Amino acid sequence: MHKIIEINVNPEKILDFDFIKKLALKELKRTYNFNANDFSISLLKRSLDARGKYPIYKLKILAADDNQANISIYKLDYSKLKENSPVCAIIGFGPAGMFAALRLIELGIKPVIFERGSDVRNRRKDLRNIMLEGIVNPDSNYCFGEGGAGTYSDGKLYTRSTKKGDVLKILNIFVKFGASKDILIDAHPHIGSNKLPKIVQNIREQIVNCGGEVRFNSKATDLLIKENKIIGLIINDKEEFLIDNIILSIGHSARDIFYLLHKKGIKIYPKPFAIGVRIEHPQYIIDEMQYKCSKRPEYLPPAAYWLTNQTKDNRGVYSFCMCPGGLIIPSSTKDDELVLNGMSTSRRNSPFANSGIVAQVNEKELDLYNIYYPFNGVVLQEEIERKAFGLGGGKQMAPAQRAIDFVDGKVSASLPKSSYVPGINSVDLSEIFPSFITDSLKESLKVFGKKKKSFLSQEALLLAPETRTSSPIKIPRNDNTFENDQIKGLYPCGEGAGYAGGIVSAALDGEACATKVAEKIFNTKLSL
Repeated sequence: MHKIIEINVNPEKILDFDFIKKLALKELKRTYNFNANDFSISLLKRSLDARGKYPIYKLKILAADDNQANISIYKLDYSKLKENSPVCAIIGFGPAGMFAALRLIELGIKPVIFERGSDVRNRRKDLRNIMLEGIVNPDSNYCFGEGGAGTYSDGKLYTRSTKKGDVLKILNIFVKFGASKDILIDAHPHIGSNKLPKIVQNIREQIVNCGGEVRFNSKATDLLIKENKIIGLIINDKEEFLIDNIILSIGHSARDIFYLLHKKGIKIYPKPFAIGVRIEHPQYIIDEMQYKCSKRPEYLPPAAYWLTNQTKDNRGVYSFCMCPGGLIIPSSTKDDELVLNGMSTSRRNSPFANSGIVAQVNEKELDLYNIYYPFNGVVLQEEIERKAFGLGGGKQMAPAQRAIDFVDGKVSASLPKSSYVPGINSVDLSEIFPSFITDSLKESLKVFGKKKKSFLSQEALLLAPETRTSSPIKIPRNDNTFENDQIKGLYPCGEGAGYAGGIVSAALDGEACATKVAEKIFNTKLSL
């Protein structure tokens, strides 16, 4: 017999499992009148609720009378591939590409992965050059390289895409390759940018040990198409690979691939996305704001927040990729552009908290760029990123403004300290954005300041721009086969193709695409 019960626990007791077990068994007996001593328990979900007078942990617990209260039910065995296994190419080794490769191996198909960037170890050198020298390697940076954009920018695993596949399986795979088991139970699981590189490396080594191939510094520069079917691809303008199934998991910043598809006559479409700023506070301000105390106790994690507003012109503005105890980083993919993102390590021990505050770019605004169709959103991103680079002062320095000054329309006479290593320059951020973005951000910051009094304060700093929230392009595919509508054997996948938004949803889409490839190859129906 299995029963699920819910209990509330004071934060200072959250690590006392004996206390939690005693409380759970007491609730089990009270609710069901069972002899609680006959039950074992395990934690299914843990979430911190700071909305009341005092923070409280809400726990969902599985109780079983057969000592089988265990949520780790996944057998994750990746066997050696046969020498004559069918082959599928994967372009891009971010979450979608990684999990597609693992799924292909499960199904007996050899993945051959082409990643334009470096492996995690060599990628660090490119990131150091961006941070300290302002030098951007266009193929190996915070967006491109082993593990994709998530590897060195946080590793948040929260998703609402629960209908796209088995989220718990994805989390269990991360645990298998080195993540903490805490991600299986936390309501907002997080790995940390300090731990992700090793996990990503472990996944790659598993793929190679099973007979798959992972090729770094291998940029897809052309697709070979015959009679509306994929027959292969060209790497680095010179190497030809004849492979008739390709999973296209390129990430949201692979603009060269978007232009390549358009050049090949493959239809792509502009897609709504969001643009805005990163807002940064001293972490203690967010702690006080959320926990309603003058100093955060050691047993509470650095506080996070989630804010939304619908503007007067019906535009959604919301916080995005909130990083408690985090850093702001440059995610540019070219030397003459500036793009910002946020990250944090597993300990979240930076003295700063940051989040994107972004406004929706809807079809109405995209229509203003129809002269560039289908690259409406891409051109809008590029305009903003080049303006920001110039106003920042070069070398990846960021234009910045106190949030209060931005709302009031005046340049900040001075700027508070920031976690952003390349440096900041005081400017009027409204010079960077179209008026619909500026007006929406100003209106919403005022609303957020009323909801959370200390949110809009002298210590709140805005840095710009946050432009790569999701792909500005959609690559169409068949709802049933996942193949491109025009080209057989081409499987648009993940965030870059417009089918995911974050690590877990991209991983789920990678698994789904791999399954569809196997269904085609083996001519049979499969389940995830």
